[in-house]
Formats: sequence, structure tokens, C-alpha cells
Amino acid sequence: MASTMHKELPQSRSLGALFGELWRETSTLFRAETRLASAEFGEKVAQIETAAVSIGIGAAVLMAAFIILLMAAVNGLALALPAQYATWLSPLIVGVVVAVIGIAALVKGSHDLKARNLMPERTVRTLRDDAHFGREHVP
Repeated sequence: MASTMHKELPQSRSLGALFGELWRETSTLFRAETRLASAEFGEKVAQIETAAVSIGIGAAVLMAAFIILLMAAVNGLALALPAQYATWLSPLIVGVVVAVIGIAALVKGSHDLKARNLMPERTVRTLRDDAHFGREHVP
């Protein structure tokens, strides 16, 4: 008696259907990655704008501080120094102090604009994961 209890194999899909599905999935993945990259680049542009504003404010404050400090501190320091050094040493001391403050503001702004801070990390990570997945599943 022949056995009628054999399992049927699942319906095989044609090679064309498999490639069509692969194309649709790849297109969907590409669109999703593009949307993620666009959103992340938008965030990075906002970060650049914030850093630029910080640099601009720092520069404006430095100019005001430079002028005010030179006028007030030079005169005050000149009173404490010997007369023969007062005319050149007091502006030098005040200028160095103001320059240090300005350098600190510029360093902070330039640090905010470093390439590693602007890298679209989520997009790079998902693209790397997608490539890894593709290498594992495509012969």
C-alpha cells in the first residue's frame, strides 16, 4: 500500500519573482536610509548653525571686552607700574588677558565644528549593518 502521507513541498517561486521581491526590498531599504540620512543631516546643519552663532557672539563680546579692558585696565595698571614701563607694559598685559579669553571662545566654536561631531552616525551605522547583512545573506 503506497503511503499517501507525504508532505507537499512549499510552492517554489520563480527566479523572476525572487529578483522582483529583492528589488522591492532593496528599494524600500534605500528610501528608508535616504530619509534617515536626510533627517540626520538636518540635525547636523542645526548644530553648525548653533556653533556659528556661538562663534559670532564670542567674537562680538571679545571686541567689546577688548576695547573696554584696554581702556580701563591699561589706565589702572599704569598706576601700579613704574613710570618708565607703564606706557608699554600695561597695554601688553591687558591685551594678553583678553586674547586668552578670545582664544577660549574660538576653540570651543571650532571644536563644535569638527568633522567627527558632524558625522551622520546613525546613517553610517545602519549602512554598515545593511552591508554586513547583505554579505551574510547573498552568496
